[in-house]
Formats: sequence, structure tokens, C-alpha cells
Amino acid sequence: MVKESVRELVLSLGADVCGFAEKGRFEDAPKGFSPLDLYDDCQTVIAFGVALPKGLRQVDPRLIYQHFNESVANHMIDQISLKLAKALEQRFGCHAVPIPCDNPYEYWDAEHMEGRGLLSMKHAAVQAGLGTMGKNTLLLNREYGNMLNIGVVLTDLALSSDPLAQSVCINGCTLCTDACPVGAIQNGTVIQKLCREHAYGQKTAKGFGTTVCNHCRAVCPVAFGIKKS
Repeated sequence: MVKESVRELVLSLGADVCGFAEKGRFEDAPKGFSPLDLYDDCQTVIAFGVALPKGLRQVDPRLIYQHFNESVANHMIDQISLKLAKALEQRFGCHAVPIPCDNPYEYWDAEHMEGRGLLSMKHAAVQAGLGTMGKNTLLLNREYGNMLNIGVVLTDLALSSDPLAQSVCINGCTLCTDACPVGAIQNGTVIQKLCREHAYGQKTAKGFGTTVCNHCRAVCPVAFGIKKS
């Protein structure tokens, strides 16, 4: 089966999870941010995730977490996307478009410090059945919790969608909302300006970027997923 061969390929390249979504699942995507806005011939969105080590949640995020979450993991995901796109074209005679997992992107609202990726990785992952959105807008996966960083490849290879995931977010839990020191998490969204001004943009004396806050990820009771019985 072609789809399972592709899934095995993605996992062999270093991803921990992989899912598929037909283009029809993105009909309600905001104008300009649909897979079809990026690639006219897209038939399938392939989303995959790379899980961060659990230990990164236990340390001060300023340098160690920042380095592996922002630099290493994102670079690894982009490498997987490029290798996957090339392998798909070679093996199946299709076309494939790797999408940057973070930057560069075009949309920037300077007043509200709001950026939008070329495609929302988290929403693509939801449509591909990898998880659901938590109250803090982080993706929640049943096995890896909120520790996944997401990559996407678009292809004209027609593959069936995976089933949508069931939420593992705990009803009534407000730990992430309560833990945010600037009140950026409101009604299931994050006010980017509040979050960015508090958590990002600072540098060490040498000029290395830092992350001074990851409370919403760290306090989540399902940060590492749901234990299997």
C-alpha cells in the first residue's frame, strides 16, 4: 500500500509520527494559508512530528531548551522535509513541496507582533490526525503530548486521509492559562504580542537568542501524552 510505504519512509528519516490529509480537509483554511495557495496541484498534505526529549521540560528554558527547540529541532524537521520530498519524487514519480516548519514567512502584523507561517503546521497536523489543539494552542498528541515539533510536505500524490484524533486535553483544566505570567492565553488563542514580548527576543551578552518562558508547555498534565494501559 503506497500510503503505508510513505509513512514508513517518513519514520525512517527520523520522524516519530506521520499522518495524511487530503486537500478537501483544508477548504476552510484562511485565504492565503491553504495548501492549495502554496501549491496548485496539491492532493495530499503529509504532516509529521519530531518529539523533543522529555528532559527539556525539566530545565530552565533560557538556553538549552531554546537551542534544541528553536534551532536543532526545526533544522532537523526541514532536513526531513527536503529528503522526504526528494524521495517521494524519485520513488513514486510525483511532485512534492517541502514547507519551512517555522521561517521564513510573509505575514507580519507589526502592531500586534503577530506572525503567520506559510502554512499552519499545527492545523495541518490536526487535519492529518496527529492530534488536537490544546487550550494553549500547542498540538496535543496521544503518545507524545505537547512535545512535538511539526513538519509538512505537500504532494500531488493522492493518498487517503487518516482518521482525525480524539482530544486528550483535560476538560476543565486551566493550568496552562493560569501559569502564563502575562495572561496571553485567552479563550483558546494566544495573544502573540504578550507572549513574544515576555518569552522571546532577549539575547545573551554574546548575542545568542534565549527563551525565557515555556510555562504553558511545562505545566500541562498531558505534556508527555497518555500512558498506555
